[in-house]
Amino acid sequence: MNIPFKRTKDGITIEVKVEPRSSKKGLSGVMDNMLKVKLTAPPVGNAANEQLIEVISDEFNVKKADVRIIRGLTSKKKVLEIKGINSI
Repeated sequence: MNIPFKRTKDGITIEVKVEPRSSKKGLSGVMDNMLKVKLTAPPVGNAANEQLIEVISDEFNVKKADVRIIRGLTSKKKVLEIKGINSI
């Protein structure tokens, strides 16, 4: 999968579109230069954001603490920073 990203001084940023309340969780492809991520968690409280961080940390083999939502906390479109890696 060719995921668009931008390098930062600490790692990379990627744009993500989440699909909460899905039947499965995981990456489902790239659409409109954004990584599409399916989540089983509902967008209530912080459940979907927490599951998004968990899915991304598992997929990119980094610690959860290295994944941060830097834009779009309450939106389906988000920008994530992943520390400790410089390419995908």
